[in-house]
Amino acid sequence: MPGNGAVTRSTLRQQIADALRDEVLAGRLRPGRAFTVKEIADQYGVSATPVREALVDLSAQGILEADQHRGFRVPEYTLTDYRNMIEARSLVTDGMFQALGSGHPAFRTPPQDPRTTAALATVRRRGEEAQRAATAGDLTILIGYDLRFWRELSALFGNPYLGDFLDRLRMQSWVCAVQHLLRVPDLRGRLWAGHTDLVDALARREADTARSIVAASNAHSLALLEHLAGS
Repeated sequence: MPGNGAVTRSTLRQQIADALRDEVLAGRLRPGRAFTVKEIADQYGVSATPVREALVDLSAQGILEADQHRGFRVPEYTLTDYRNMIEARSLVTDGMFQALGSGHPAFRTPPQDPRTTAALATVRRRGEEAQRAATAGDLTILIGYDLRFWRELSALFGNPYLGDFLDRLRMQSWVCAVQHLLRVPDLRGRLWAGHTDLVDALARREADTARSIVAASNAHSLALLEHLAGS
């Protein structure tokens, strides 16, 4: 049937991108690891086209870097890069939280409005999952839930460009952080777990509290990485 090839290729493209993203975020593909389109195509037993498209997608997200001479590689982010990512994330979230006091459409309804309550409850459930993973020290599970938490939270503000930018920054931050965090044999109690506190502050329309929670999270993460990088 017409179109089947395109659908299959698109599906393969997404599957390969998802698989490689998981490998990088889990730390199984280490920083500096280089590979070619042919290598990945052979590994998955597929043609080069969906692989090339998947790798380009991951490069656009900051998960990989394109190298004209060697194909693609996992970025080797530094602590300076991480500090800059944190700063950029803060600028984005500060802008989001300003909406609480500026009549943003997403927060014009009363806090008890059923639609607002339902949307925040969904984000809070994602935050609870992230908190459980953080408390247990389960890094791979935490990363997945944390990224979904922030995607769903930013979606409340109705600006997909802002949400996409924040998602890219947070993925890059995790790519940078995971190389250090995997050196710790037991992460229980060492990872930030304040997701539900943030949702509760937003539900109360407390922008300053929300900013303080995010600032504390950023400070905690940066201090931990600086400690691990220097140890």
